[in-house]
Order: sequence, then structure tokens, then C-alpha cells
Amino acid sequence: MDYEEEVLELIKSNKNGITQNTIWKELNIDSRKCSRIIRKLLTMDLIIRESIYSSGSKTYLIKYKNKEQNFNFDMLISNEMFSPCTGCNGSCIPEYCSLLTDWILN
Repeated sequence: MDYEEEVLELIKSNKNGITQNTIWKELNIDSRKCSRIIRKLLTMDLIIRESIYSSGSKTYLIKYKNKEQNFNFDMLISNEMFSPCTGCNGSCIPEYCSLLTDWILN
């Protein structure tokens, strides 16, 4: 297993995220190499990186980007019908949209 796979597996195993400095310490790699791997995983859209402060120092919280769990379509469906706003290109005011009102009432 190469370092990219190890880093990604470590990130996946930490559901609430893991700090970038913890990654390079746990895998015993230098911080520059870890930064390059993180940058590559970001480019591949596999992870999310958030700037945080830990023990008074700036670091990054790294989280796995589970694409299957990113969006909940249940909020767009009512009575087995998609919201009329889904894909709508109109410039309406939601409070006065008859299609939306009908969908909500049904």
C-alpha cells in the first residue's frame, strides 16, 4: 500500500475528521510529503479540509468526502413527487409560487 492509500484509509477511519499534523505523525512521514498527499486527495475531490486551531496552533481538519452521504433527497420529495423547485429556472418569489404551494399542500 502506498502513502496516498494509507493516508486516505486513516482519514476514512476517523468519522469526525483527523488533523493533518496527526496524520503525518501517525504514519511517520514528513509534513511536506503529507501536505502534497493531502493536496492531491483534495484535487481528486476525495476529502474536505477545514482550517482549525488545535492547542493554540493553526492546522487543518481533514474529513473523508463520502459522496453517497452528501445529499439527502428526502427533503425534495413529498407524496412521492419531487419539489417543483428542483431544476426550476424561474425567478419567482417562493411565497407566491403556485406550483410550490400546490406541491406543499399535496
